[in-house]
Amino acid sequence: MKNFALIGAAGFVAPRHMRAIKETGNCLVAALDKSDSVGIIDSYFPAADFFTEFERFDRHIEKLRRLDHPRRVQYVSIASPNYLHDAHIRFALRADAEAICEKPLVLNPWNVEALKEIEAESGRRVSSILQLRLHPAIQALKNKVVTDSSDRKHIIDLTYVTGRGHWYFYSWKGDESRSGGIATNIGVHFFDMLLWVFGKVKTSIVHLKEPDRNSGFLELEKARVRWHLSLNFEDLPEEVRRTGKSTYRCLLIDGEPLEFSEGLADLHTLSYQEILAGRGFGLDDSFSAIRAVHSIRHAAPDPSHGEIHPMAISRLRK
Repeated sequence: MKNFALIGAAGFVAPRHMRAIKETGNCLVAALDKSDSVGIIDSYFPAADFFTEFERFDRHIEKLRRLDHPRRVQYVSIASPNYLHDAHIRFALRADAEAICEKPLVLNPWNVEALKEIEAESGRRVSSILQLRLHPAIQALKNKVVTDSSDRKHIIDLTYVTGRGHWYFYSWKGDESRSGGIATNIGVHFFDMLLWVFGKVKTSIVHLKEPDRNSGFLELEKARVRWHLSLNFEDLPEEVRRTGKSTYRCLLIDGEPLEFSEGLADLHTLSYQEILAGRGFGLDDSFSAIRAVHSIRHAAPDPSHGEIHPMAISRLRK
């Protein structure tokens, strides 16, 4: 059994990490969050120590390490705001622990290179949660693409709408300097999946960039991708709104939908199993997607080039 610490215990994704730690037979011994709304911990690890101040958390983890205590932390799971991932990964490595970090691993490509140096110095590993790569439907798609010897380019439409209220834009998520913007915060795992399956980016064009919508075009080695990401409830298809749901994801490949919604909740546990077995996704695995979303974030919209997503066309006409 391994001992874990969790940074970002009050966040949306934190329960998935708690569940993964428990389901892999390990123990959460300490957790940190500036918010104390973390009662969910009782459902998994009621004996975990909890801190709202990083300095006290740091002191506690260091004391356990120096005493070689039975509760000494071997893994630090990081589910904090995006802009803090880099610092918290560095903390984990300095604490002589392995780091397991949510997406995006960092906000800028050069942060990856710096972390590689620290990783080498510490002898500890940084792993990223890239759970879509472990989804059976995505793995089957990759195998199909890899074994296709033709030069064809697949035609892809990626649409992801996840409605968010006013609170979003007052939180760190609505601050591009801290979240990386829409393409990074809600899109990086889709871009990682597309690059993993269809190859490197050859062309990237942004067509639409609004506070609650991003849309653009990617030409990959084996695909042409029109993509649209939205936080706006108005972009939800009518049939989805009638059901009361606030999320719509659709991946069309050559006109055919690829269903991968089922089983998403279990992929964090599978990710932990792979990491603990030494087969996790490391810094190099995350680099391409981080570079892609960084490019999107800093690109000026250019609707005169590339293939435009249908949802963006309607916005551009207004």
